[in-house]
Amino acid sequence: MKFTAAQIAGILEGEVVGDPNAEVYKLSKIEEGTEGSLTFLANSKYINFIYTTQATITIVNATFVPEQSITTTLIKVEDAYQSFSKLLDYYNQIKLMKSGIEQPSVISEGVTYGSDLYLGSFSYIGKNVTIGNNVKIYPNSFIGDNVTIGNNCVFFAGVRIYSESIIGTNCIIHSGAIIGSDGFGFAPQEDGTYKKVPQIGNVIIEDDVEIGSCTTIDRATLGSTIIRKGVKLDNHIQVAHNVEIGENTVIAAHTGIAGSTKIGKNGMIGGQVGFAGHLIIGDNVKIQGQSGIARNLSDGEVVQGTPAFTYGDFAKSYVHFKNLPKIVSELEQLKKQ
Repeated sequence: MKFTAAQIAGILEGEVVGDPNAEVYKLSKIEEGTEGSLTFLANSKYINFIYTTQATITIVNATFVPEQSITTTLIKVEDAYQSFSKLLDYYNQIKLMKSGIEQPSVISEGVTYGSDLYLGSFSYIGKNVTIGNNVKIYPNSFIGDNVTIGNNCVFFAGVRIYSESIIGTNCIIHSGAIIGSDGFGFAPQEDGTYKKVPQIGNVIIEDDVEIGSCTTIDRATLGSTIIRKGVKLDNHIQVAHNVEIGENTVIAAHTGIAGSTKIGKNGMIGGQVGFAGHLIIGDNVKIQGQSGIARNLSDGEVVQGTPAFTYGDFAKSYVHFKNLPKIVSELEQLKKQ
């Protein structure tokens, strides 16, 4: 797929300085640019590379004025970084612009779907599923009975959506993610065994949510596990039954959230964080990576550690943590004296 400088400038509302017919068909870093590639310059630390890059086209800020001769065609825009991001999004939309139902695939009775559906081969759609417009379901995916999927969703290869799940509009679910698997519910018996507690709730995912590869969101025991609007989940995250994650909260990889914990909106949670169950986490909370959360957190708290405590106190305490052997040795010397 090739684009000319003039076409790109039209998409970005930019100005071409150089050859408007210059063509590109790939993307590159500015320091690794080759003929036929498109790159950008947004960070002044990389400004020297614009004089040596072999990239055919470079997106730059409108204020950029070269101080040496250059060979690359420039496209001047208000903000080079944002414009390049916009172009990546545009390119991605074109790349994902698939439609049609590939074979073999199974569409069960009672299924309804809107326009421009793409269903990849070896996929299965269960009974009474409702699918909106412009939905892309890549190969080897499973959609269980009575699932509802909103407009403009993309499910990459190998996604599993269990029955009764409800998914809003503009959601992206990456390969290997599992939505609606049974919650971890077992009742201990007198003989030491465990009896499975039926998990008869569902999962609700609201609009504009993105879920990373191999992340699992369990269905509720009763009621719903809820992922609110705008949430972004990284890869390999475990969300247990009856958890609720508030709007626009972002969570990094390998985090585990135990059952019935409620996380507020606009949170920022680092990787490998562990949450105990039945907690209430406030809005605008920030949790540093590898923290263990065993208590409720109020709005705006910033915590770190296991068990986690205030980030500022943790940073001060760490100075002493690493000096503990020396401190203990000094105490032993004082005792002897």
